[in-house]
Amino acid sequence: MDEQRLTLYSHGSGCGCKIDPQILDRILNVHAPPFRDSRLLVGNEQKDDAAVLDMGDGTALISTTDFFMPIVDDPFDFGRIAAANAISDIYAMGGEPLMAIAILGWPVLQLPPELAGKVLEGARIICQEAGIVLAGGHSIDSVEPFFGLAVNGRVPIANIKKNSTAQPGDVIYLTKPLGVGILSTANKLDRLKEGDLDKARNVMISLNKLGGKIACHDWVHAMTDVTGFGLLGHLLEVCQASQVRARITLDSIPFIDREALDYYLKMQCVPAATERNWSSLSDEISPIATTTRQLLCDPQTSGGLLITVDPGSTSSFEAFAVQEGYALYPIGQMISEGTHTIEVVE
Repeated sequence: MDEQRLTLYSHGSGCGCKIDPQILDRILNVHAPPFRDSRLLVGNEQKDDAAVLDMGDGTALISTTDFFMPIVDDPFDFGRIAAANAISDIYAMGGEPLMAIAILGWPVLQLPPELAGKVLEGARIICQEAGIVLAGGHSIDSVEPFFGLAVNGRVPIANIKKNSTAQPGDVIYLTKPLGVGILSTANKLDRLKEGDLDKARNVMISLNKLGGKIACHDWVHAMTDVTGFGLLGHLLEVCQASQVRARITLDSIPFIDREALDYYLKMQCVPAATERNWSSLSDEISPIATTTRQLLCDPQTSGGLLITVDPGSTSSFEAFAVQEGYALYPIGQMISEGTHTIEVVE
């Protein structure tokens, strides 16, 4: 039973399963008149990480859901990764998670039910680490396996962090290294070297708790997390929502193992979502090399937080993060003018 390779039972993996941004825009372009609720503080207008509803007592409810097909073969690790990824949306809004509900699809005639049990076990471990209970859920018999969570959280209204509030001059920080999509694709193609999958897994199961801890500080202007649209895709969402531009430096961007990633790219271990991501945003990005494009459009699963911070408060921010035990990588700055929405300095 334990020898089953979950990734062979699905056509996609992790957040690389996301629908192409251009296609998603067409799906969301409905013509029915929207129902307006004055309590809704954050909806899908700016493609933010979660919905936020005013509870009338100075706090707000954060609600989100995220699920995907296996990105690793081990069911326990799949559960941990999917859970950490879903909970991240709560942290990205500046909140603290309250409760999670499981979403499970399982091909019961192809894969033993016991493997699905291990997926749930992994998710429970991560929920426990986040201080919440996995309280129930829903499951279906599906053609391909998938798993994720619906998560509720809470945040003081004054502490809500959006992707639409970045300002020119803000320093851009990333809290996790990139490369998950490339490594998971190499794994699916049986080209992964020993130990490299562990590096990717350790990044993906790490919770983005920092988001909830820094939300009370006014010097944190905007926040989101980096997932299936890659670093460039999610940074572009911040730029467009905030009506600013960005300049990032390639040498400042963290990677799980740059030498290993370059090797796998040469071996054609490029996720299909990478090119979809690039085709949806290429007009907004300064000219970059093919390898740079493949690295910065690589779909991340349970990626790090992308945070913009007032330039006069970076020392305070960095000191706080170090005290709390979190890594920080300053990768660039928000700017007001430029020939492209995002300029990549190689």
